[in-house]
Amino acid sequence: MNFVVCIKQVPGTTDIKIDPETNTLVREGVPSVINPFDTYALEEGVRLKERCGGKVTAISMGPPQAEEALRETISLGIDEAILISDRAFAGSDTWATSYVLSKAITKIADYDLIICGRQTLDGDTGQVGPGLSEMLGVPFVAYVSKIEEIKEGYLKVQRMVEEGYETMEMSLPAVITVVKEINVPRLPSLRGSMKAKTAQIPVWTAEDISADTDKAGLTGSPTRVVKIFFPQRTHKSEMLQGSTELQVTQLMEKLEEII
Repeated sequence: MNFVVCIKQVPGTTDIKIDPETNTLVREGVPSVINPFDTYALEEGVRLKERCGGKVTAISMGPPQAEEALRETISLGIDEAILISDRAFAGSDTWATSYVLSKAITKIADYDLIICGRQTLDGDTGQVGPGLSEMLGVPFVAYVSKIEEIKEGYLKVQRMVEEGYETMEMSLPAVITVVKEINVPRLPSLRGSMKAKTAQIPVWTAEDISADTDKAGLTGSPTRVVKIFFPQRTHKSEMLQGSTELQVTQLMEKLEEII
């Protein structure tokens, strides 16, 4: 069986910058990491390969620096990693991202299950998984916490809901998004790290995946960020020192000043 894991590289710092013209994150030159939720998707993909045999491929749409994240996936047991990168994809919202990824997966062609993390830390929407399902025309289940059974053309999973969990059956190929309860991600192995250093990471452009550039990037994104700003801190805090009695006295004096 063949598995595809979609990952995203997200800022690895809280010191982020916003492009004033596009109101999108500036990713160039910013320290980045694999989206934490995607590490569970990667682990599940490797476990399914170990369980069923076959191949697991990681794909990511992003700038050239996303190659670092894809090399890391190889150190974790991924067989092949592909970077989808083109200036035409810059500024893509979740709809445009789903479109580009769907075109890349269509080029891969031979797949049984597509696995995504529940959501990303930067966008926090959880929309790419279901978007992929719709564009590829395959079944979808969100919040998967356990894969109970998988075989040719069939998948049985548990998905988390507010009241507990549900058991779902679906045909393959399909798309699922997983939650962190599904597994514990492994650490890179020495052999995997050595393989990652020399691995060839192919880069697919819009032309390579036959993507319509009018449906990608800012041009193809129906979502528009009208305004973005950092909240202003208007209150200051003060630490009271000393014994409990002294702190109570100081607090009462402060309250009297306010009143």
